[in-house]
Amino acid sequence: MNTESQTQSKSLKDIPFSILDLATVTEGSNIQTALQNSLDIAKLADELGYNRFWLAEHHNMPGIASSATSVVIGHIAGGTKRIRVGSGGVMLPNHAPLVIAEQFGTLESLFPGRIDLGLGRAPGSDQLTSRALRRGPGSDGQDFPQRLEELQNYFHPTSSSSMQVHAYPGRDLDIPIWLLGSSGFSAELAGRKGLPFSFASHFAPDYLLPALDIYRSSFRPSEVLDKPYAMVALNAFVADTDEEAHYLSTSHKRQFLNMIRGRFGLMQPPVDELDWNMQEKAIVQNQLSYSVIGNQDSVREQLERFLAQTGADEFMMTTPIYDHQARLHSIKLLGELMNK
Repeated sequence: MNTESQTQSKSLKDIPFSILDLATVTEGSNIQTALQNSLDIAKLADELGYNRFWLAEHHNMPGIASSATSVVIGHIAGGTKRIRVGSGGVMLPNHAPLVIAEQFGTLESLFPGRIDLGLGRAPGSDQLTSRALRRGPGSDGQDFPQRLEELQNYFHPTSSSSMQVHAYPGRDLDIPIWLLGSSGFSAELAGRKGLPFSFASHFAPDYLLPALDIYRSSFRPSEVLDKPYAMVALNAFVADTDEEAHYLSTSHKRQFLNMIRGRFGLMQPPVDELDWNMQEKAIVQNQLSYSVIGNQDSVREQLERFLAQTGADEFMMTTPIYDHQARLHSIKLLGELMNK
């Protein structure tokens, strides 16, 4: 992908920074604390000038407290003033489009001009949990384009729409819809429909550049966008020293290592050395290769490289750090880079 022309006039100060949060539950803590910590982080991000604060839908995972995503969005939006709040994302195959239209119509009515609706087509769960979510036949994501069109029609019915059911709240509200993905499927669909696109490179880096190429080459101007708008997700660990940042990042690496081994639990504290074999190390390092780790100066250099490589229009940062104060400090240091 040729990004040179896209990045010639771009620098970090031109790129909005946003935050993706999972309301992470850490060892020795609980869900109530996790949700309060998310609000603390959102308030700080609001003050520092971050653009968005998104929450992700996952199920049957004890270390993630954002499963009822629209409810947590209301919690965050109600405690902040300026920052956009949304989903990164709602897994549309898990829900009737009417329900999502009503939920986000309600949120937009309560917090006008501040709500984003990011949509994914994955289940955000395992097969047993998918069945518990009452995902019926055809809910494997293949009908995602049809569900998306139905959802869009609830917000703005077209003249060709024969829908007899309407979303109240929801109808006639302008709620930005984003497509999220880790492959070319959503990239092509987002481009064809002229929607903004966000790629999950923070855990699925291998297909990022091809997906961005697909998105940009398939883009058709719409009432929403006249040119492509791509957001790239990164893991971010910023501290006063490189050594401390790498130490803090081991909690997240432990999470991925546990997933490789089939274990899902609460976030564990950082460690001096990780107990992994060469194959496990290679897998974790590859999956987390879109990470920025270090002090402010080294993170700036890493972000500039990612910007030159991807031509991103926005960075979505996830900061999975065990200690709450260390995470707040990381977000503060990262936020300062926006204005330097």
